[in-house]
Amino acid sequence: MSDSHAIAVFAVAFGVTVFAVRMLDPLARRFGWIDRPNGRKDHAAPTPFTGGFAIALGVMCALPLSLTVPDAFFAFCLASLLLLCVGFLDDLYDLPWYVRLLAQSGAALLMIYLGNVRAEYIGLPGDPASIDLGVFTVPFTVFITLGIINAMNMVDGCDGVAGGVTLLTLGLLGAVCAYIGNFALLDRIVMLGGAIAGFCAMNMRYPWQPRARAFLGNSGSTIIGLALTWLAVRISHTPGHAVSSILIPWLLAPPLIDCVALMLRRARQGRSPFSADRNHMHHLLLDAGIRPAGVAWIMIGLTALLGGSALIALRAHTPQIVMVAVFLLLIAAYYVFSGDRARAVARIARWHAAFARSVRAGVEPGGSSSASDSANVASPQKPL
Repeated sequence: MSDSHAIAVFAVAFGVTVFAVRMLDPLARRFGWIDRPNGRKDHAAPTPFTGGFAIALGVMCALPLSLTVPDAFFAFCLASLLLLCVGFLDDLYDLPWYVRLLAQSGAALLMIYLGNVRAEYIGLPGDPASIDLGVFTVPFTVFITLGIINAMNMVDGCDGVAGGVTLLTLGLLGAVCAYIGNFALLDRIVMLGGAIAGFCAMNMRYPWQPRARAFLGNSGSTIIGLALTWLAVRISHTPGHAVSSILIPWLLAPPLIDCVALMLRRARQGRSPFSADRNHMHHLLLDAGIRPAGVAWIMIGLTALLGGSALIALRAHTPQIVMVAVFLLLIAAYYVFSGDRARAVARIARWHAAFARSVRAGVEPGGSSSASDSANVASPQKPL
């Protein structure tokens, strides 16, 4: 895959997605495809939830530039169409959780039986430490598909978070593909990355764009979850180019940790794991006084930190059981930390205030200031 080809694929997917967001805006407002502020939805203005359709159009228009069109592509399109339609209806009518779960399971089965994409082992093929799933291959693949789809759906509650985390994860997956020589899969990652970047350009907040122009909607977050699952299984099961599947949850660590901890807490409280509330990681950050743009960058930074650390750990031949244990410990630690919501928000607010003070003083967090350092600061930076 040449650099010029990668740039062309990325640019087409990016441009078409941005164009589609703009073109779908008046259509969405005319027909009521709008997410309106109410209850736990505290965005400033009614916003179209057409991001998923724009991303799908971006990928489809970049497809003719692809190096190859895989046999499983039809299965991916069919599964994505199912999720787009059900997600769109959910955005309009707030479907029961079991209807959404049924559609997601159907998409997973299309991926397994029509696309022949399934998780057959945990670890690396041929590694004595790996676990061959055998008869549990199908249920385990459905399980991880539902897990990633719902993690991405739950993290999509603040401008720029879901798109930014997805783009960072795709970057890490792309780096792994380039390192192991899996250029066919890298082609798909670049294509999807261009579309996600185009959406982020219209969804994140900037000085010239004070609010999102479009949301992913449930239709968008679910197809992103499906695409990430598809890529994750492929990158860990491609003969001759496989990497350990233990790496995958680390590349999506913040959304998965938040999803698991919150579902466990809801179940412990006797509530449905799929019930809605304002207890997600991004909600705690927002309630601690951090601006939406700051929340997005914090979530992206955490994804980069944990995903990058896992890549280094694998490169250093860290035992897989250790990586699994540390990931479970992170879930447990976050579960305990977020157990008392008010205390967690207060702690985050204190950390944020301390960071903001250090930035205003012109020093790094935890560093020491001096008169000469302070004199070199032209103007204090704004806190996140």
